[in-house]
Amino acid sequence: CRSVGGALRECLCVAVLRVCVPRPSFPRAKLWGSSLFPCQRQLPCCPTSHRPTSSQLHPIWPTAMPVRGYRRSPDLHSYNLTPPQVNSILKANEYSFKVPEFDGKNVSSVMGFDSNQLPANAPIEDRRSAATCLQTRGMLLGVFDGHAGCACAQALSERLFYYVAMSLMPHETLCELEAAVEAGRPLSPILQWHKHPNDYFTREAQTMYFNSLRTYWQELIDLSSPGESLGPREALLSAFKRLDSDLSLEAQVGDANSFLHYWVLRVAFSGATACVAHIDGSDLYVANTGDGRAVLGVQEEDGSFSAHTLSNDHNAQNENEVARIQGEHPPSEKKTVVRQDRLLGLLMPFRAFGDVKFKWSIDLQRGVLESGPDQLHDNEHTKFIPPNYHTPPYLTAEPEITHHRLRPQDRFLVLGTDGLWETLHRQEVVRIVGEYLTGVHQRQPLTVGGYHVTLGQMQGLLAERKARASLAFQDQNAATHLIRHAVGNNEFGAVDHETLSKMLSLPEELARMYRDDITIIITQFNPHVVGHQRQGGES
Repeated sequence: CRSVGGALRECLCVAVLRVCVPRPSFPRAKLWGSSLFPCQRQLPCCPTSHRPTSSQLHPIWPTAMPVRGYRRSPDLHSYNLTPPQVNSILKANEYSFKVPEFDGKNVSSVMGFDSNQLPANAPIEDRRSAATCLQTRGMLLGVFDGHAGCACAQALSERLFYYVAMSLMPHETLCELEAAVEAGRPLSPILQWHKHPNDYFTREAQTMYFNSLRTYWQELIDLSSPGESLGPREALLSAFKRLDSDLSLEAQVGDANSFLHYWVLRVAFSGATACVAHIDGSDLYVANTGDGRAVLGVQEEDGSFSAHTLSNDHNAQNENEVARIQGEHPPSEKKTVVRQDRLLGLLMPFRAFGDVKFKWSIDLQRGVLESGPDQLHDNEHTKFIPPNYHTPPYLTAEPEITHHRLRPQDRFLVLGTDGLWETLHRQEVVRIVGEYLTGVHQRQPLTVGGYHVTLGQMQGLLAERKARASLAFQDQNAATHLIRHAVGNNEFGAVDHETLSKMLSLPEELARMYRDDITIIITQFNPHVVGHQRQGGES
């Protein structure tokens, strides 16, 4: 992307975009270089009915500087969406779940959750999952951000919660599961999934997934004694590491079925970050691998909301992560292991599932690809080895785990992929969600951020804000409401229909240049139950 031809294309594209689209943000792609993606175009990233419609490789464009001054941007050369059309797009993937009441009372610390997704890639590379643990206690929620395709994120969305659930089970329950399989009896349900109709399972791979999971629980049985079980922290850590190991092993072993062989390689050579929450009573655990984020919305005594971050981004902006990676490799690699704020100059997240290009030895990569499907043999992309690749593995899926004891003032939790946090600051996210959930709109002083406005224009802005107040809570889903702000905020921090219309009608080849996929889960807590549980735990 630094060639003369590439530079010319960049200049031409940016010149066109400056005319067509206001407020470009140009999110940074997770990976540089198409050579990282074997079979990017030939291999479907999902089952046959969900094949990609365009390439998943995205160039890196320089950031265009915004033009100062309050004036209307030129019209975008795209469809002019009506408000109902905008709403239809925003609400297409929304999902809500309310925890059932017993005897007219909600006895759970979780009242329910809202989730939604807005794609930028085609197809979307993000995934989400939510489930209630049936053999143990608690609820699991997670967002998964894929790169180099959606295959790895898809696998995580189907499998990770089962690994966590198994890790949480006591020795006796695991033995009962194994006995049922041996006797051919039906298994008791392990998870109650809460899924949108678009959140699917890869049916062709279910037998392979089950066999790997069974091997894991057999090992848990062997390593435990009657009456023993892992705590949430140890269970999350074990589940994350074991699933990543299974993704790698399945790709190495392959499968006699050509589709499955293709699929396991696609999963292993793509990658995904994961941000998962386990909520059991007043105990909240967050396990994060990569640059997803978990932020708690805390209601202060004056009714305002503050943000409490429960995860750390694993990227070059985290000095501890940079030091960790540099410390895991010889001093001679200190200048090459992190270059241009990327792992080996290529990968943005410093922790991720899959991405065996950054984990396997060179000999293992070549051996697996040579024995793979015929479609791989003539693909030059598969032969690419990251530069300065001397002492693998360079990447880990080991999560950083945070425990938080819920308090009555902890009102909600926002899990979001980095597409959200690149667009809105965490404090703004918490304010928007807090005002939506409470129905109280706390007016902030209107700021224009250095823009030159006349008194008449200021009066117009105030009138627009007043008119929008009556429509502020038109969404029935908190995640949809937050996405509306993330995509439609204008330069003054207010949702603007024209901005929404333009951003939502961008062609596929342009959308990813302005924002990333956005996936959000907002979990609302019951302060009365949380307070009672805390009192019970302290007594």
